[in-house]
Amino acid sequence: MKRLALLVITLCLTLVFGAGAGLAEEKKDPLAAWKATFDPSGAEYTYILSNISHPVIEGVGFGYRLRDRVWEDSKGRLYVDFRPLAQLGGEKDVINKLKLGAVHGMLSSSVAAANVADTLGIVNLPYVVDTFDKLDKFRNTPELWKPFSESALGGGIMTVDVTGYGPYGWATTEPVNTIADAKKVNFRIAEAPVNADFYKAWGLKFTVMPWPDVPQALQTGVITGLDHTAIVCNITKKFTIAKNFTELDYAQGLFIHLMNKRWFEKLPADLQQILMTAIVEESAKTRELTRKQHEDQVAKAKEAGVAFHKLSDAEKQQLIDMVAPVYQSWGEKIGMDYFKKVQAELK
Repeated sequence: MKRLALLVITLCLTLVFGAGAGLAEEKKDPLAAWKATFDPSGAEYTYILSNISHPVIEGVGFGYRLRDRVWEDSKGRLYVDFRPLAQLGGEKDVINKLKLGAVHGMLSSSVAAANVADTLGIVNLPYVVDTFDKLDKFRNTPELWKPFSESALGGGIMTVDVTGYGPYGWATTEPVNTIADAKKVNFRIAEAPVNADFYKAWGLKFTVMPWPDVPQALQTGVITGLDHTAIVCNITKKFTIAKNFTELDYAQGLFIHLMNKRWFEKLPADLQQILMTAIVEESAKTRELTRKQHEDQVAKAKEAGVAFHKLSDAEKQQLIDMVAPVYQSWGEKIGMDYFKKVQAELK
């Protein structure tokens, strides 16, 4: 009986610890590959930087490259505490924390950034900053970049640079080759007023929905299309259900690097220089990495059976013509002279 009791106890312990090990394996740290190789506890200053997405996206992985670069350049005096995957909350919450200084910086999606300053919405307008080359010209032309970068200063927010996540299009459950096809789709769009305005102008059905609600909505057919980029749709497995992608290329998906001005001004001058130099140089490198990631993710999606489509030039022009009232209304919010200058320079 003693042997039997011992056997039962041993079996129970094996099952308990075995199950515990299984749960531990299931709960692996999704950011393990990006852990710092140094101990930041001795840093004199810490820059808390937020983002909602996964660092496998190059525009997000920038945060870790910035961390390592600044640590080395500052000789351990400044630590970039990068928090992706919405560790600090959703974008609206983090924007409020950024204004208060509880968070020092964020890589804000371009669709959310328009809630910080109207001028930041210019990059969301269809067919304005719509290609990788136009984005580089926009960023590197002072008369275009300066009004954009200074637009949120009134609220104590600096706009210091941009990274990205590729060109926007439509991931859909059924092929979309024409505007008539698109009218049959219920698109999920981001929580951004400018996006709602141009979808109304296009006469398309849409649902404004937080990103975490998208997988179930797509699976259940509540939505039948996504307004997003090929990089994000492939990496986040949205193409397993929405097996078509229409390459509209109407805007570049951007992460706009916002920073609390008061926090920055409290940094010693040499650390200010180190941080800003690293941000500018690493952002430029990341934009190049994003070009390549877009090409790679499109190729992988095609290999997996995703069908890619394009509207005709005539239909693309029709979308541009239809959005003219939105150009007018948002041009007034942004500043019409500036809006027209950006349009003219990026033609």
